[in-house]
Amino acid sequence: MPFLDQINDPKDLRQLPAQAMPAVAAELRQLIIETCAKNGGHLAPSLGVVELTIALHRVFQSPEDKLIWDVGHQAYAHKILCGRRDSFHTLRTLHGISGFPKRCESIHDVWEVGHSSTSLSAATGYAVARDLDGRRNKVVAVIGDGSMTGGIAYEALNHAGDLNRDLVVVLNDNEMSIAENVGALSGFLSRTSSSEFVHKIKREMELFLKNAKEGMGHSVLRMARRAEESFKGLFTPAMLFQAFGFEYIGPIDGHNLPLLIETLERVKKLDDAVLVHVLTTKGKGYKPAEDNPALFHGVGPFDITTGKVLKGKGGAASYTAIFGATICRLAEDDERVVAITAAMPDGTGLAGFAKQYPERFFDVGIAEQHGVTFAAGLAADGKKPVFAVYSTFLQRAYDQVMHDVCLQNLPVVFALDRAGVVGSDGPTHHGVFDLSYLRHLPNMTLMAPKDENELQHMLATAVAHDGPVAVRYPRGNGYGVPLDQELKALPIGKAELLRDGNGGVVIALGTMVMPACEAAQLLADEGISLAVVNARFVKPLDRELILSLVQRFGRLVTVEESALQGGFGTAVLELLEEEGINGVPVLRLGYGDQYIEQGEQSELRALCGLDRDGIAASLRDFFASGA
Repeated sequence: MPFLDQINDPKDLRQLPAQAMPAVAAELRQLIIETCAKNGGHLAPSLGVVELTIALHRVFQSPEDKLIWDVGHQAYAHKILCGRRDSFHTLRTLHGISGFPKRCESIHDVWEVGHSSTSLSAATGYAVARDLDGRRNKVVAVIGDGSMTGGIAYEALNHAGDLNRDLVVVLNDNEMSIAENVGALSGFLSRTSSSEFVHKIKREMELFLKNAKEGMGHSVLRMARRAEESFKGLFTPAMLFQAFGFEYIGPIDGHNLPLLIETLERVKKLDDAVLVHVLTTKGKGYKPAEDNPALFHGVGPFDITTGKVLKGKGGAASYTAIFGATICRLAEDDERVVAITAAMPDGTGLAGFAKQYPERFFDVGIAEQHGVTFAAGLAADGKKPVFAVYSTFLQRAYDQVMHDVCLQNLPVVFALDRAGVVGSDGPTHHGVFDLSYLRHLPNMTLMAPKDENELQHMLATAVAHDGPVAVRYPRGNGYGVPLDQELKALPIGKAELLRDGNGGVVIALGTMVMPACEAAQLLADEGISLAVVNARFVKPLDRELILSLVQRFGRLVTVEESALQGGFGTAVLELLEEEGINGVPVLRLGYGDQYIEQGEQSELRALCGLDRDGIAASLRDFFASGA
């Protein structure tokens, strides 16, 4: 009988004999690989922490002890060991279990994540709450070295070290986040005490101390001991974490189960702030993932035997690829163009730019706040920075967008990839709030293309504009429309009438333009003639066109793939209020006041009435009823 079949809770794992743990690890890897091959998912990071997860649940008593995962990319083994083995096949699917820790799924998921670098702050909060209540449970945070490039992690380290509460931090060091880690910290962590040079220094220092004890005075001995500590800190990460007030242990082999368990058992007896530095291999146990951990960090369905990723349907280029190619064209014509990413060169389409213009490409790590203000500094000194970032991750730098870019009216371009629903990563990754959090910022110009051809023209418009601009576009392939060879700047704030009608008007934005046109055609076949407008701009609105259409039709519908509150439809309502136009029926279609769960993009849009048929049904009810 497989060992996993006997584990429905971490306490079941603790009851198995120690010699069964390697088999448990092998079974966990097999289940994770099989599920990700079918559903896609964060394969490489989860494979890398299988032994670490087993050790944590063998030593600590979840849920009494609080186990907090940073980001959650590495939490698949945790999910399986914590009662979700039988439902694991539904991972990341509609109505299935989430790809990230989810408080509503299990009492063992004590912190809900999806964005990086938050675990240490949350764990500090848990530790203080425990102490205020007089409880004795342990609090453990598992954070990757990639997440340590986020500034909030150091804010938490600074606070937690000062408080010196009973807190365990496990630093999972695999030398990668999503892409290869960048920055001074990455190089610092790689200077581990296992290097031959450090061992040589240590042996010589031990010999020096021995001689000092035998023949030198007290003051020289004290100086020698200080020198030993200095050399230790100079060549290992211990100095950094000890400076924050943490006891440092490691680095240790993160795939050596007996060593992991022994180390954690010793750490469990301590009551101070402790950091355990664990070295792991991303993708461990599946050779294609070990050989290409960046590809298998977050991978789509793949063939297990070959490791070949199965391509999705459709041959059109992705919006991301069109963005990457267009930015290279713009950079060729304008040497002021600079590209920035936050640890996502491949995901944002900037890998080609990085190769073509390495001196004008900057990966700032998982540090969106710094990325935005860095871009502002570049813009203030005459450059044209383009910050390519997923819509959901720009939320992490909202103050910098407002204070450092918009307040100073600097020409920074925000290329917002993954706007709208993104699919299986779920609510932490859907980009449905950017219109609401950007639209009201003074000086901001905000637009969304109806297709990939319009995207390249909007990027040219953004780079040519003398002020902050955000261009939002979706995840996935375009429509395969012909691409104009010549890039042209669009007139700011001008929409386009795509089809005329006499029964009403639909003003659609971005990804909703094509399905709105398809819905209008369905209704035309039923005798309901509707005009359709491609809004293009959320800010500034095409006031002249919208007001003329309101006067002509007396009613209108707005359609957006965005949260309705504060979004495009709200902007249209505000325009009518500003113009003193009352009593005009307006139907706003978009996402309601809720978080959207995971599922395929097409499934989620259909569920929310934002596909062709859903839009057609809403239009039919609105215009045919005379509401």
